Amino acid sequence: MTRPPSTSTPFPPPPGARAYALRTARGDFAVVDSPPAAGAQQRGVALLLPGFTGSKEDFHLLHGTLAARGYRTVAVDGRGQNESDGPADDESPYAREELARDVLAQAAALGTPLHLVGHSLGGQIARAAVLLDHSPFLSFTLVASGPAEISESQKQRVKLLHDALAVMTMPQVWEAILAMGPPEEVGGPARGFGAPEQLRLRWMNHRPAQLLATGRQLCAEPNRVDELAAVPLPLHVLSGARDDTWPVPLLDEMAVRLRAARTVITGAEHSPNLEQPGPTAHALADFWDRHPRR
Repeated sequence: MTRPPSTSTPFPPPPGARAYALRTARGDFAVVDSPPAAGAQQRGVALLLPGFTGSKEDFHLLHGTLAARGYRTVAVDGRGQNESDGPADDESPYAREELARDVLAQAAALGTPLHLVGHSLGGQIARAAVLLDHSPFLSFTLVASGPAEISESQKQRVKLLHDALAVMTMPQVWEAILAMGPPEEVGGPARGFGAPEQLRLRWMNHRPAQLLATGRQLCAEPNRVDELAAVPLPLHVLSGARDDTWPVPLLDEMAVRLRAARTVITGAEHSPNLEQPGPTAHALADFWDRHPRR
């Protein structure tokens, strides 16, 4: 399912990590795999899922700190995201349960109990996977990912994106995004991981059907907090101090209902993994340290 990254990939992995195609029972997925640092005590493995219009590169700034803390981290492009393949026009493979089963297949391919992390849309996909089968996971962290649908202001941004995709090409939509400015959830250059050309290429690599299907899901996601609260996993809700996609008080309330650990990253908004990577990485590792491998 994946075009395997080549040695000339425009998305080079961070130092010490490697990019490759992870083979699973549901196809291949592009990943960045960062081992524990030399000499560090090996403490576990984490699977990292990116958000809407994002990619595995959104976690680049976390890998080094987490490696030093003894964690192997595997960031993945989901089906139809960036370097992972998927149909351009058929939305059915991007149904929520299909994407959740992809996560379970990725966990099975890695072959070890995992700490699961999902940013934004990735958090909702990860939640669906945990509700299908929590057994592959040691813990679950939601990063800037709320209990149900996104805020009304972000729904309007997603609607603009959908309307644009109906009448414009992907390059034309990218130019419109640049003109509109970087919204919280729809993406934009200030939310990216590298040079403008990398951001444009990542956008061009996304499959339109994936954007349409997952955008609709963000606007209609049901509240599954009670279901998640019944899952016997350590839970963690991490966010920035401000968030226009799911307001922080809503995330606070969700954490209480989940009886979850709660971390608020000062100086960050919707993407603490990009905006404050050091404190975010240490918060993740601190939580994982409290819940070691079974």
